Amino acid sequence: MTATGVRAQARIVARADGRGGTALPVLDGEGPLALRRTRAGGDEARVMVVGAMSGPLGGDRFSLDARVEEGARLHVGSAAATIALPGQAKGEAHYDVRLDVADGGELRWLPEQLISAGGSDLNVTTRAELAAGARLVLREEQVLGRVGEEPGRLTSRLTVRVAGRTVLDQELSCGPGAPGGWDGPAVLAGHRSVGQLVIVRPEFTKQPVAARMLGECAALVPLAGPAVLVSAVAPDALALRRLLDEALTRLA
Repeated sequence: MTATGVRAQARIVARADGRGGTALPVLDGEGPLALRRTRAGGDEARVMVVGAMSGPLGGDRFSLDARVEEGARLHVGSAAATIALPGQAKGEAHYDVRLDVADGGELRWLPEQLISAGGSDLNVTTRAELAAGARLVLREEQVLGRVGEEPGRLTSRLTVRVAGRTVLDQELSCGPGAPGGWDGPAVLAGHRSVGQLVIVRPEFTKQPVAARMLGECAALVPLAGPAVLVSAVAPDALALRRLLDEALTRLA
C-alpha cells in the first residue's frame, strides 16, 4: 500500500495438459486479488477470485490478466461481490481486466456483481482479445449503491476484439459527476442494476443470432463478428442475474 492507494496484480494462464484437461501453470495473485483453484469440471479448470481486503478504495489500482492458450478451457468466478468504496487516498480507483483467448481456447468469465457504494469513484476497463477460433462467455453486472444508498461514480468500458477486429467497444458512466442523462429513459430509466452478457462462438459466423427483445428490460443484439451482446437493466441485482441467466440458457 502507498500514500495513493493499494497496487495489486493477478495473473492466470490456462494451458491444455495433454491429457484432456487444463493446467494452470500461472496462478498468481496478491493483496486483494487472491486466486484459488477450485474443483475442475470435466476438461475445464476453475478459478475463484477471493477478495482478501476491502476495495477497491479511492486511489487503488488493481489489474487482472487471464490468458487461455490453445485447447484450454477456463472458468473464472469470484467468491463475493466487489464493492467500490471511498478511501482516504484522493482520486478515482482503477480496476483493469485483460483477457486473451487463443484459437481453440474457451473462457467463461463470470464474476459476481460490482457494487458502486456512495462516495466511491471507480473506473473499470475490461479488454478481451480473442483469436478467430476462440470462445468466450463474459458477464458484467453493476449495482448502483447499496440498499437505501445513493451510488458513487462508476465508469465502465468493455472492449472485445476477435481476430484483430473490434466487435464491441462501449462505455457507461453513472452516478454523481457522470454526463447528464445516465438515469434517464434512454439509459437506466431509474433502474439501479445494469449488466451485459457477451458470447463469442465461431459458429455464429455461419449461424448468426437475430436481434430481439428479451422481455421489457433486456435486448439481444448480434455484433459485427461471431458474437452477440445481451444488455439488461433491472431494479436490483437478483432480477438482473435472472435476466442474464435466462439469456445465457437461451443461447446455450
